[in-house]
Amino acid sequence: MSTKVTQTCRDLSELTSAAQLACRLLFQECYKAGIIDIFITETYRSQARQNYLWEQGRSRLYDEKGNKLSKVTWTTTSNHTSRRAWDIAVAPPKNLYDIKTLSKVGAIAKKLGISWGGYWPANNYDAPHFEIPTNWKAPAGYKLEGTVIVPSNSKLKVQLIVKDKGQAIEGVNDGKLYRVQSGTFNKQSQANAAKQALGKYKIANADYVRIVQDGNKWRFITGTYATQAVANNAIAEMKRLGILSYAEAIPV
Repeated sequence: MSTKVTQTCRDLSELTSAAQLACRLLFQECYKAGIIDIFITETYRSQARQNYLWEQGRSRLYDEKGNKLSKVTWTTTSNHTSRRAWDIAVAPPKNLYDIKTLSKVGAIAKKLGISWGGYWPANNYDAPHFEIPTNWKAPAGYKLEGTVIVPSNSKLKVQLIVKDKGQAIEGVNDGKLYRVQSGTFNKQSQANAAKQALGKYKIANADYVRIVQDGNKWRFITGTYATQAVANNAIAEMKRLGILSYAEAIPV
């Protein structure tokens, strides 16, 4: 069995630019509403993977261990395949698909013109699912207010960081600001590539990332984060995406 159909894609950059914006706006508004324990479980889905999921509980009734499988999708034409949909879940200690939390997210999505599967008819009901139409635009009065950290696992929290002001409130504020300093790169081009990746994945505002020489090697230093916990969350996301293998949060 190909891993391409059995593995999920959680990369936000695999969505259309409009869907990326919609998703970030949704997480931003959730953050502002105090909902920070949600994370992405799937973004783009190939048609082959969609077909594979459709077969679960239908033509594919049991897993490799002999456990009976339940249906997980109601369609073979999901907007995941058109890069306009994403699924989310809720971090522990809540239930993975805690309906109280998902309903709050769904209500926020409605204000943004984002469709929530929890509003769909019973035969199509899909509480973790969100998508946008092909002509979606951000509603008047809504815009990205800074860098939005959209978690792709349950260990990270949703964050909103407004340029060098450190507006994300997460962890204990000890009166200091923190920057992320990378380990060293052998070439300046490698450090520059890492800087570009930080901007691509919206982990740090690229305008505030500096490349500095350290002996005959290079490293990057980001703008400031409000607390050490926020900086450490950013480091964890950088490692998950393979941007770097080592970094540290340093007080300003």
